[in-house]
Amino acid sequence: MRSKFLRFLFCAALLAGASPAPAQQPAKRAVHIGYLAAVSAAADAPRLEAFRQGMRDLGYVEGQNLRIDYRHESEDLGRLPRHAADLVAMNIDVLVAVTTNAAQAAKKATSTVPIVFMGVTDPITTGLAESLARPGGNATGVTNVAAILTGKRLEILKETNPKMVRVAVLWDPKAPGSIPQWEASRQPAQQLGLELYSMEASSAESYAAAFKEAVKARSHAVWVTLNPVANSNQKLIAELAIENKLPSICARGDYAENGCLMAYGPGYGNEGKDGARYVVRILKGAKPADLPIEQPTKFELLINLKTAKRLGYAIPRSVLARADKVIQ
Repeated sequence: MRSKFLRFLFCAALLAGASPAPAQQPAKRAVHIGYLAAVSAAADAPRLEAFRQGMRDLGYVEGQNLRIDYRHESEDLGRLPRHAADLVAMNIDVLVAVTTNAAQAAKKATSTVPIVFMGVTDPITTGLAESLARPGGNATGVTNVAAILTGKRLEILKETNPKMVRVAVLWDPKAPGSIPQWEASRQPAQQLGLELYSMEASSAESYAAAFKEAVKARSHAVWVTLNPVANSNQKLIAELAIENKLPSICARGDYAENGCLMAYGPGYGNEGKDGARYVVRILKGAKPADLPIEQPTKFELLINLKTAKRLGYAIPRSVLARADKVIQ
């Protein structure tokens, strides 16, 4: 009996000294982002890749600790509110919105889910934020200052041809981000001695007729505002400008790469990575209401010499010398 009792004490001591098995930790949920863009997937590809890379740089990788659900809409912008509502219903952590149209749809879909916008022209006048310094609601992000830069674009266009008198402005009265670009063109045009022709178009199907009317109005060039329809039809716009012998200046580098004669504005890469940085700050606890809206500080001038050759248009050396990229 004594030996059995001693064996019992020995086993009990072993069990008492044994470390308890560690409790299994529940798997950490992947961050879930909704991505709503009022532009075709093809046109948005450079910015989206920059955004994904920005997220990877900050430790968030799709398929590992990050899930992104995408909605690209370029054919019927009236579907944006439904897309936004669908994404919000997925219990997402952050809703990324690309262009003013998408950001407005996102803002109407939720007042609680944080929104990070990119490609927005004027977040104040379009009701997305109370001020740049303190947005005040559930939306913040990066503005492309497209309206602020209209004067610089017209100045570059005028420098290529000092005798230029009338410039057609291709804008979309149905796109809230396009309207301030048209309105902001008037004062600098007057200062440069330019007359503006209002070239209104809200669909790709109306572009051909709009260009013909611009030629009838004796326009010497065209400047293309950023808007969802134009963003998704860059090559069509470039070809129509060439066919109608109108030198064109656009607001973003990819337009020049797709045939626009010149482009001046912030780069896609910076915008996408800045958007990712905002998303991560919110994931770590920052509130959109307290995150100042950023404005880009780096701008690129691109010139497409292939298009210049097709137009028979000579770009002055003074302008070529300032180009960040020349497309041969």
